[in-house]
Amino acid sequence: MSANRFDAIRLVFAAAVAVYHLVVLASLDSSGELERLLGRFAELSVQGFFILSGALVYGSWQRSASIADYAGKRIRRLYPAYAAVILVPSLIAMLLGGEAGGVARYLAANLAFLNFLHPDLPGLFEGQRFEAVNGSLWTLKIEVMFYIALVILGPLLAWTAERRTAFLSGLLAVFYIGGELWHLGFLIAAEETGRPILAILARQLPGQMAYFTAGMALWHWQQVIRTHLSRVGAAALVLTVLSFFVPEGAFLRPVGLAGVIAWLAWSPGIALPVTRYGDFSYGIYICHFPIIQSLVASGLFEESPALAVAASVLCTLGASVLLWHLVERPALRRTSHYRKADQH
Repeated sequence: MSANRFDAIRLVFAAAVAVYHLVVLASLDSSGELERLLGRFAELSVQGFFILSGALVYGSWQRSASIADYAGKRIRRLYPAYAAVILVPSLIAMLLGGEAGGVARYLAANLAFLNFLHPDLPGLFEGQRFEAVNGSLWTLKIEVMFYIALVILGPLLAWTAERRTAFLSGLLAVFYIGGELWHLGFLIAAEETGRPILAILARQLPGQMAYFTAGMALWHWQQVIRTHLSRVGAAALVLTVLSFFVPEGAFLRPVGLAGVIAWLAWSPGIALPVTRYGDFSYGIYICHFPIIQSLVASGLFEESPALAVAASVLCTLGASVLLWHLVERPALRRTSHYRKADQH
């Protein structure tokens, strides 16, 4: 994809999620207006991550020489760092005398992206407002499901794109509408039956497919979008705002948010080469939650909230830097965009 600020946008999204979790986990504004507002930004950030994944992973699929080539790139980018943030807390739990069976179950479930089966570790964070070790990881299961879905759907997408643009537009519209109907249908069922599991199903992959689809469309029609960028950005901003205030408008949030991201990424101005010293956005996203949980468990937030906030930020940044240089970067191919950007 041509010059853009996607890396900078991802970094902002990761920071927004981390700030929200900082306020929530430490009960800095329990059920208050700040927590609600930050929750909205965190929600948008996660949805924005899905849009960016839809664009960038679809592009990766198109550039890949084979399914094995595509799978190799995706595994190298996602799994080594993911496994590290599963293994480190597990080791700490064992050192603290945690029950071995509970640690083994946590490892088995989480290394397989089944975080919902065993979100907590014995002896860690018990009695806190939230006891999960890493509540950010649920989105990565959805990412992996999208990667797999693209293997299945990719040939069909390529076939339609080669024949007529209208066919591709129709196919993407089916994915988009189907995903939104899944999401809405399960939310309604959850409200009517009072069964929380249905609300959880609402946010799984079919229910998030509209965001990935909007990202795929962003990739495919990037030149057209850039030609009309100002108008796209203005219309997209209106749709995104309406999606929060008009119930019927929620259906259009994926396309609205995709347009806003396009405007932010491609508008003239400073390039924002935030990955010059490393791509830390993924590390921030997957490291911040257990770090904040640990500081809450230590009692530092009760003794000195300001110091605890500072420690959360510094520890998260430090862990992200270490994760990039020790795990993420070495796992990538030399030709990876992320390694090429990390030149200093």
